[in-house]
Amino acid sequence: MQSSELWRPSAERVAAARLTAFMAEVNRRWQAACSDYASLWRWSVAQPEAFWTTVWDHCGMLGERGPIALEDGERMPGARWFPQATVNYAENLLRQRDDRDALVFWGEDKVKRRLSRRQLYSEVARCAQALRAAGVGQGDRVAGFLPNMPEAVIAMLASAALGAIWSSASPDFGVQGVLDRFGQIEPKVLFCVDGYWYNGKAIDCREKNAKIAERLPSLMRSVVVGYLDEADEAGAAAGNQQRWTDFLAPFAGDELDCQPLPFAHPLFIMFSSGTTGVPKCIVHGHGGALLQHLKEHQLHGDVVPGDRLFYFTTCGWMMWNWLVTGLASQATLLLYDGSPFIAGASGRAGTILFDYADSEGMTHFGTSAKFIDALAKSGLQPRRTHRLEALRTIFSTGSPLAPEGFDYVYREIKADLQLASISGGTDILSCFALGSPLLPVNRGELQCRGLGMAVAVFDDEGQPIAAGRGERGELVCTRPFPAMPIGFWNDPDGAKYHAAYFARFPGVWCHGDFVELTASEGMIIYGRSDAVLNPGGVRIGTAEIYRQVEQLPEVVESLVIGQDWQNDVRVVLFVKLREGVTLDDALRERIRQQIRDNTTPRHVPARILQVLDIPRTKSGKIVELAVRNVVHGRPVKNVEALANPEALEGYRARPELQN
Repeated sequence: MQSSELWRPSAERVAAARLTAFMAEVNRRWQAACSDYASLWRWSVAQPEAFWTTVWDHCGMLGERGPIALEDGERMPGARWFPQATVNYAENLLRQRDDRDALVFWGEDKVKRRLSRRQLYSEVARCAQALRAAGVGQGDRVAGFLPNMPEAVIAMLASAALGAIWSSASPDFGVQGVLDRFGQIEPKVLFCVDGYWYNGKAIDCREKNAKIAERLPSLMRSVVVGYLDEADEAGAAAGNQQRWTDFLAPFAGDELDCQPLPFAHPLFIMFSSGTTGVPKCIVHGHGGALLQHLKEHQLHGDVVPGDRLFYFTTCGWMMWNWLVTGLASQATLLLYDGSPFIAGASGRAGTILFDYADSEGMTHFGTSAKFIDALAKSGLQPRRTHRLEALRTIFSTGSPLAPEGFDYVYREIKADLQLASISGGTDILSCFALGSPLLPVNRGELQCRGLGMAVAVFDDEGQPIAAGRGERGELVCTRPFPAMPIGFWNDPDGAKYHAAYFARFPGVWCHGDFVELTASEGMIIYGRSDAVLNPGGVRIGTAEIYRQVEQLPEVVESLVIGQDWQNDVRVVLFVKLREGVTLDDALRERIRQQIRDNTTPRHVPARILQVLDIPRTKSGKIVELAVRNVVHGRPVKNVEALANPEALEGYRARPELQN
């Protein structure tokens, strides 16, 4: 049987990894006998107090840790981490004030800027003073309706320094989508932007900003950042609206007063995708988010001081928060706003991010599985056109990365790097399964379960499924972890929080992913549990079908649902085809044969239909449930959560799906 191993770290790389030094400290400090990743993971889950205390110390978290790591550790929810600790997220991210780069920013090919650590500290100090003068204090909400640009980082850190709570959305959201989010949390201050660049076009946001501000009665101030027109900064300010430069002008960027806060003091309010109703408001705390991100960056991602960390993300996706925390590990953040598919210096579409990687010495390249799939479909070969000398790691998330995506990365991007497919979510602001610099990369697999995360796979009866049995089930976490949400906003008795994660298996976090633990204790993700197909009572993950269909050159992308049919469920596949290609019987048969040959007859769709577009959320995730509702004639509750809601019309009342 052919090995699925695609890459293995060299002995030198393993020896130099931060995780190797961490394991040595664990063995020395706790008289443990961890000799490899598997034994370290088992120790971390069995000894959570010792593990997380060591992460705090080893990863250099600033704050007063206190003598107790965990109270009520058998309760989930209800466990309390570091109950006597004080910490401030912003203090940890701004610990250095020197002339090395803190932020580098590219706005497509239109704008380039950089801020040193000294400049970033100064701008955050000024912004914090301005917020305080505007009446913002601990527990108040500050909202950002901004691109992934330096001002978003500055405003967030200023809010965190004061103990205010930050929440953000990207400026491609519609008015109602923003109000569905920010209207629930009642911010005092809104940071917005005059506009942004996308695919070479200027998108003006000023009218949208005004409509949002009018319908947020809690607002005391609206601050407009000039991006399209830096000199004008959105024209003369009116009412409670103020230009960014004017907002900061009265204040000097000398000392930043970072308030010492309880470990569980609210830091971020994140929003669920909102495709099944008004988005849930998920609250994360200073200590939990910071400690988890330090662990993931330094131990799993091997981020070291001076590394240059990039993630293609907007401020409406949790990966923005994850990226920004990289400052706490002394990395330089490479920020990008705009389309990832515009042409780079070569004139070839889709190359600008690789230009960025070469120009700035990018060490860690974060993106989505869909971006990698799109590169493969386009035939790009970055290894032939770019140097990528500094690049050590590629992160992929947002949806499962198909085995063929793994092949493409190693064949056409770079042969010697760690490809870390990672998975978690907004719910935990971090990962359940991700990469390890000590482990090989196997085709189609996430390398490992996260340290300190008691991740298991349960069958329908709530019984664990052992690794290597080839059986699939629900991804669960059986013990508390620091990055669990503090709770949901406006959920005083915790009922919504409990229903979201703990109703299926009492006392166990059920995440909603349909997964398998492999013999090497890696993980394969087959899709969301609520989108799992169930023809004839057999559970099929949607990703299993996507992996086969999207190998065909005619197919750009696909979406599959289960349609209720004659007291059972039938599989219906929608395909978006290359320009100029039409779905005919011959192509339908090729698609069916591809699925039949590589999966089982149960996976073969009963119907295959062509569509013009695949609907997706703002963060790029396809929305099977929304399409399923449209096909069944049910309403889609929150189309504002979609990046392209008009695409749903291509699925409505299709005659091929009628009785």
